Parts: sequence; structure tokens; C-alpha cells
Amino acid sequence: MEDASLSGKLLAATPLLGDPNFRRTVILVVEDEDEEGTLGVVLNRPTHVPVGQVLEPWEELVTGPSVVFRGGPVSPNSALALALVRGAGEPLGWRSLEGSPLMSRIGLVDLGTPPELLAAEITSLRVFAGYAGWGVGQLQVEIDEGAWYVLGGQPADAFFAEPERLWPAVLRRQGGDLALVATYPDDPVLN
Repeated sequence: MEDASLSGKLLAATPLLGDPNFRRTVILVVEDEDEEGTLGVVLNRPTHVPVGQVLEPWEELVTGPSVVFRGGPVSPNSALALALVRGAGEPLGWRSLEGSPLMSRIGLVDLGTPPELLAAEITSLRVFAGYAGWGVGQLQVEIDEGAWYVLGGQPADAFFAEPERLWPAVLRRQGGDLALVATYPDDPVLN
């Protein structure tokens, strides 16, 4: 895994990960570059802030729940958006994630683009406040220490209708031992 890009992959927090920012999270890696480090967004932390309150022009295109998601602890006052688009082209204002061909129709949206230019192309859209970031080599150290499972993603993961159920759903579909991890109690002391 050292040489392969993680772009388009999911990081699912292992039960060992105690950091409250990432406990039971599923992160979609959106950039993984040798010189820059790694950037991802937490997919399963909705806020109570309606998208229309902060990015009103994009409200009509958002996939439910129509709230801003907490993408991670870095730059929480900045927004980024992920969109799933139709067809094979690259619409203006949208950039495909590098990596897995299965995830090639998911990309980052330039929120400065007029939404009407993308509206016909977008099938799903989600807005995130902040992101998760790692310096060069930092994420690999965390993976090696057992903090993250690196998993293949599916386009629907980024737009999961019940975000609080994404972590166990992603682990369950892996089968084997990871399916058992999905049943791991919130507080192992209570087990």
C-alpha cells in the first residue's frame, strides 16, 4: 500500500481509534499526493446547519439530508462539495477524484461555479465544512498503527441517506472479520 495512491478509497476508523474527531468515521480520500500529503472528508458527520443557510444557490442540488456535513477538523469555516455526475465527460466546475475507476464519477465541485452550469450533470451532491488532512507519510503511520481500515468505496457511500449507519454498513459489506467489527459496541466496557 506504500506506493499506491489512496485517492478514491475509504478510511474506516478502527475501534482502536480514540480521537473524538474520527471515532467511527468513514473518510473518503479526495487527494493523496507524494509531496502534499493526504486530504479527505468525513462522510458520516451531519451537522444541524441547513445547506441553504450557508450556500443557498446549491440548496436545490443537495442530496438528503440537506445539511452541511462536518468534513473534518481542518479549516472548519471553509466548504467543499462532492458530486456524482452523469456520463463520461468532465463538466465545468467539477474535477474527478483520481484513483479507482469505480469512483471516477465522484469529484470535487468548485462552489464558485454557478450551480445552473452543473445542475443537469449532478445526480448527487453533498457539502462539507472542513476536511481531514495528513502530512506526507502521516496517514501511512496511522494505518500501520491500526487506526484505519483502507477499503474500496462505492459512489453511494458519499451520499448515504442515513449517515449514522454508514460505518457499520461499510464494514459489514467487507465480510469476514470486518463484518464482525461492525457489531463492536460503542463502549467495549459494556460488553
